[in-house]
Amino acid sequence: MAASCVVRELLPLDSNLHSISRQLIELRIEHADLDASIDRLSDAVSRDELLLRRLKKRRLALRDEIARLERLLDPQEPA
Repeated sequence: MAASCVVRELLPLDSNLHSISRQLIELRIEHADLDASIDRLSDAVSRDELLLRRLKKRRLALRDEIARLERLLDPQEPA
């Protein structure tokens, strides 16, 4: 019986690890990191253009995912 109480107490914590808000935070951090990497790479004398394009493409994909999750959290249309 004690084990089931522990499991019930852990479920909200575990589900919070994968919440939309948590995902948004992680994606925003990754997006900011990519911004910084792209800035550094753009300023470098010997740039790797292929890497720069890949980073920019990943940054765009992150931005799209962030926008999608933000719409899930705060839909503009009335329910």
